[in-house]
This record gives sequence, C-alpha cells and structure tokens, in this order.
Amino acid sequence: MSEARTAFRRPPGPEPAAELGVNPETLDTLLGVRDEFGDIACLNQRGGRLAYFINDPAVVRRILVRRHARYVKGPGFERVKMLLGNGLIVSDGDVWRRSRTMIQPSFSRQNVHRLLKVMVQCCDRRAVRWAQAVEQDEVVNITAEMSDFALELILISTFGDDYDSMITVDGENPFAFLASNSTRDLSVVLKARNLRNLLLEIITRRRASSGSKSVDFLSMYMDATDKKEVAFTDSELLDELMTLIVAGFETSANTLNWVWYLLAGHPQVEERLLNECARIMPNVSAVNPEALAEMTYAQQVLEEALRLFPPVWLFTRRSQADDELEEFDIPPGTDIYLSPYILHRTAHHWPDPDRFDPDRFDLERLALKGMAKNDRPYFPFSLGPRRCLGEYFSFLEMKVHLGLLVPRFRMMRVESKDPGIELAINLRSASDISLKPVTRTA
Repeated sequence: MSEARTAFRRPPGPEPAAELGVNPETLDTLLGVRDEFGDIACLNQRGGRLAYFINDPAVVRRILVRRHARYVKGPGFERVKMLLGNGLIVSDGDVWRRSRTMIQPSFSRQNVHRLLKVMVQCCDRRAVRWAQAVEQDEVVNITAEMSDFALELILISTFGDDYDSMITVDGENPFAFLASNSTRDLSVVLKARNLRNLLLEIITRRRASSGSKSVDFLSMYMDATDKKEVAFTDSELLDELMTLIVAGFETSANTLNWVWYLLAGHPQVEERLLNECARIMPNVSAVNPEALAEMTYAQQVLEEALRLFPPVWLFTRRSQADDELEEFDIPPGTDIYLSPYILHRTAHHWPDPDRFDPDRFDLERLALKGMAKNDRPYFPFSLGPRRCLGEYFSFLEMKVHLGLLVPRFRMMRVESKDPGIELAINLRSASDISLKPVTRTA
C-alpha cells in the first residue's frame, strides 16, 4: 500500500479488493463487513478507489445533513441518469439547488391536499376491480395491482385532464411498461426516451391553452421560476417530469405491495388498523387532511413496512473535500456506502429487527425512551437537503388507500413461500405477491 494511502486515519476493514454495486453480492459483502468490523469500515474497491461503509446512524446523519455540502452523488447513478435524465434525483451542485428550490413549493401540504380527490378516485377504481375478483373467486396479483394503482395516481396528479385526453386516449397507457417491467434495462431506457415526445406535446399544448389551469404537478412545474424568475427549459422540464413519474409511483407501489402482504400475515396488526380506519374514515366524505393526520396507527404500519423494505436499499455519496468522522479521516474522492436496509435490520439499532412491529414507531413509546422522531436510526427517504420531496405526498396517498380499502377488503395469503427481495436500484419483492380478496361484512 502506498504512503499516500496510509497517511490518513482509516477505519478497519478487509484487505482484498471488493466489487461493489447495486446487487445481492454487495449486500452480502457489506453485511460481512458490518459483522466483522462494525458500523464504520473501510474497503478497497477494484480499480483503486477507496470506499467507506457507514452503518452508524449518528455518522449517517452527519454526512447527509450537517456535512452534506462536502459530498456529491456517488457511484451507481449512471443507469438512473440514463432513464431519468439530469433530474432532481441525479443532479448535483447549482443545478440541483436551483431545481429543488423551484420544485419544492409544488409539494407543499396545501398543494398536495388539492390532490386528495384524485387519490380517492384511484382507490374507488381499485375497489371496483377487487369486488369483481371477489365475485369471481379470483386471486389478485397485489404487486401488479399496486403498481397500476400508484402509476395511475401519479399520472393523473401530474397531467390532470390531459391524462384522459392525451395519454389514455386510445385505451392504451404508454407509461404502462414502467409498472410491468422492473428491470430498468436498456430497452426500458429507450422506451422512456420515446415518451419525451409525448410529454413535449402535452407541454406545448398546455402552454398554448388559455383559461383556468389544471390542479396538477405539470402546471405547478411550468409555473415554477428560480431567483432570477427564469422557468425550466423544455429539456429540464422533461427530466423533472420523468423523475416525478418514475420515483413518484415506485415508492408507493412497492411499499403498499409489502403492506398488504404483511397485513395478510399479521391479523392482530390488521385488526388494529381496521378499527382505526373504520373509526376515522367511515366513508369517502371523511377523507380530509385532518382525518388523515389522525391515522397514527396507519402511519406506524407504513413506517414499519418502510423500515423492513426501504424503497432504495443502498445510497452512495462521494467526498469532495477532506472530512473526518469519529477518529477517522475521509479523503477527497472516497465513495461512501449507506444502506437503510442494513441499518434498519441491525439488532443493536433495532432489537429483533426482522419482526414486523408497527409499535416501534409509537411516538409516545419513543418519547419514553427519550428519543425524538428525527433521532431514529431510520432513513428510508434519505435525510437532510436531499430528503425526498414527495415523502408527504406518498404517505398521504398510502393512508387514503388503506383508509378506504382495508375496511372493505381482507387479503388472504394463498401460498406460504416467502416472496423474497430483489436488490436492484429499488428494493422490490423478488416474485409477485398473490393474495385473495375477501369482502368484509358490516
């Protein structure tokens, strides 16, 4: 090892070079490193670049929150950029700061609440589909159902009336491949790029239209300006729209997929959730921001599902400047690997970590432990300035979904086999989950 590589204080770690990526092999490597060397470890990567694996929640928070300006996006975002362009998820520096400042007002609570009607409509359509499945004694593919539900919801929330007039006008949804194909390979990238012509047509038509504007994300994005009152260019707008659509449906779809599976295997949790939903949201007219805020157990169920199955299981950063953590140095150019999946399932941070227990997120219980909500070793939506802007929107749509559908349907598992996990850019179930819907009696 060269003198330059030994001049700084480095954490312990394995000597053999490691091949790190977004794959199951990397999970095995990082788990082994955690078990042998602890929550801060150093790895030599093939190609010579240094890597740190950080599983200490205080250090994770320090990197993502207090010292975020010293880090940029790390390795693994190349495929994401091919799919989404230079949108909010992959951009850095001044481009990212400008985009985030422009987009953030679109996700204010006031604006998100204006989309509650869309959430209710999408739930109603799913209820009709499930009622038909009950009548015909069918099993439903809940993985596909949740993908279809979440994709429809984000598309209508984004395009408003243009969803019917320009997207599904021929009865076919050109975005459907995003829900049906999870590989995110080159064929998906090419299909996504072909969508840009359609998006540009919708943007051009929207700009040429007069009168009242739709209540949707497209209008809000088009109205957004930076500090110099400059709006997004067409190219920037296309990148941000693709980012919104793909990221906006995947998180909710994957989380609800796991929630229905977990509820079907935990009847006591299901019963408590059912009682809360029936009490707070007895009918569609009760869907409002105040009622949704009262659904504290539904929030706990969702947060626990996200603990077990965070939508992005591995984050990466790359240091731009010298930094230090604990008694170790981080030289410029070091790759930082942070895994919500591993942190959320580490026993000394979460006792009995593989058990599904929504009471972990009971705020009163946390307060008794002297722990504030933001101090939890938990970051399914990242932390700090790059925390997901759509987090509140996602929780709201999922709570509406559970509030309206859990009182109407009970889902039963039809097979005992665990669906497993697929470790790619997003964490999904390795196999689709099939459940049998049963109508609840009054």
